[in-house]
Amino acid sequence: MSEEMRTFGYLCPACGGTVMGIRPVFGLEASGGEVACGCGKSALRIAFDGTRWRLYVPCGLCGETHTALCPPERLLRGDTALACARTKQFCCFIGSEKTVEKQLRDLEILAEKEKRDGEKEFFVDQIIMYEVLSELRDIAARPGGITCACGSSRYGMEIRRSAIDLICRDCGARLRVPAAADRDLDDLCCRMKLVLPGRGTGER
Repeated sequence: MSEEMRTFGYLCPACGGTVMGIRPVFGLEASGGEVACGCGKSALRIAFDGTRWRLYVPCGLCGETHTALCPPERLLRGDTALACARTKQFCCFIGSEKTVEKQLRDLEILAEKEKRDGEKEFFVDQIIMYEVLSELRDIAARPGGITCACGSSRYGMEIRRSAIDLICRDCGARLRVPAAADRDLDDLCCRMKLVLPGRGTGER
């Protein structure tokens, strides 16, 4: 029988990237665990005191580290989420890999939107921008939907006033997706997949 696994995910407050790690339940019960960001500047830590789980969650929404106490039935079964104490938005997800991956994509979009709102920057066309973000999320949900020519499928986003830059987390390549006019949305809706150029040769 295969070993039961749990997936943990959060948004790194240092680099803004999504972080996801899969850990065996047996290992967690024995010695806790850690899920660290590749940038080396944040890590989700998990500890068990024999009765409850204590999680130290880096928060990509407010920048702080939150402490949460979870009973075993919440941490080890089903899908659950932990909220940021300041924004009241979910900032950490635990459950199946598919569910956590989807929730992290939504969290990344939310964090970018709140960042822009906080800076009082306005998009050229707010409706088009949000429609393009939604379409990108749908493309990313398809198998191999967003990849890089270097072979990576790990990417981040930078949302600008009239475009969204997709950035390969492994080689640094960028692909700019216009998001200012109806034709930008129409062009994107015709795309089933997006491939970043690799080796940082895309538009900057």
